[in-house]
Amino acid sequence: MEDHEHGHDHPHDHGHHQQGRLAARWHRLTHAVVPHSHDSRAKVDPALESSREGLRALWISLVGLGATAVAQAVIVVLSGSVALLGDTLHNVADALTAVPLAIAFLLGRRAATRAYTYGYGRAEDIAGIIIVAVIAASAVAAAWTAVARLLHPAEVTHLPWVAAAGLVGFVGNELVARYRIRIGRRIGSAALVADGLHARTDGYTSLAVLLAAGGAALGWRWADPAVGLAIAVAITLVLKEAAREVYRRLMDAVDPAIVDQAEATLRAVDGVRDVTTVRLRWIGHRLHAEAELVVDAHLSLVAAHGIAADAEHQLTHAVPRLTSATVHTDPDCHPGAHHHADLSHERRQTI
Repeated sequence: MEDHEHGHDHPHDHGHHQQGRLAARWHRLTHAVVPHSHDSRAKVDPALESSREGLRALWISLVGLGATAVAQAVIVVLSGSVALLGDTLHNVADALTAVPLAIAFLLGRRAATRAYTYGYGRAEDIAGIIIVAVIAASAVAAAWTAVARLLHPAEVTHLPWVAAAGLVGFVGNELVARYRIRIGRRIGSAALVADGLHARTDGYTSLAVLLAAGGAALGWRWADPAVGLAIAVAITLVLKEAAREVYRRLMDAVDPAIVDQAEATLRAVDGVRDVTTVRLRWIGHRLHAEAELVVDAHLSLVAAHGIAADAEHQLTHAVPRLTSATVHTDPDCHPGAHHHADLSHERRQTI
């Protein structure tokens, strides 16, 4: 412990600094000469773990929604409520949206191939589109049923049982929704977040059953279809949020704060004089980065590669869920110089 308190006036400290510089140069040299991969197991394992966490969230929520549907089905048998039967079947169908998302998570864990060089992470975005389509269908079905009920009123019976089932459906769906949204945001899965928002719409639908039962108990025959229309509007609002989440992912949008963090990390790397380009994109729930750095024009190839490797290493540790990065180094030339075009022109003249 005392060694860390020594000042610069001790002669052996200069030796330590010299050894540190030699070790850094040796590390850069061996990194350039020895075959290596920037897609190391240390980066892939966290991504696989996030896929496992997503699958775990799907199966747990599927069991939760299944238990909710079973409880509602028992009350349907006891009460004979057709409205509650429709809500129960709706919850069962919505629980099954976990299936395409689970398939997407399993596909995303497959290794990249010659045809799919970035892997299969985009399967999550396809699953997100399916989930958004199911939410849209739910909104249309809710509105259609509500309008039909307004045109052809029907009396709601067995109100206490119907109200209890609606409350059970709301609580079960809300718990599942919160769990899916929390896990989805933690692992960066837009599709899982959209699926959580979908479960929340199911909770609103079940709550509508509760409110409709209360209105019917007061003798308001219009309460059931009116609440149904209100829920259709609420589902549409949730649909807008879910669609925006999936659209941004499909368009490779990222949080600007992440870009700022990546740029600040790169600028702090020793030997980096400037950062000209930083690009980030989602591939499933994993991030990939591309960056262009400006370094000293007189550096050797090995030294420039060492700075790029160090920058890539620091970047993957600083940015959450970033599993791969491509870093390119440019020599520090005078402002306004078209370095790549000039190099290409000079090189072709010598060939």
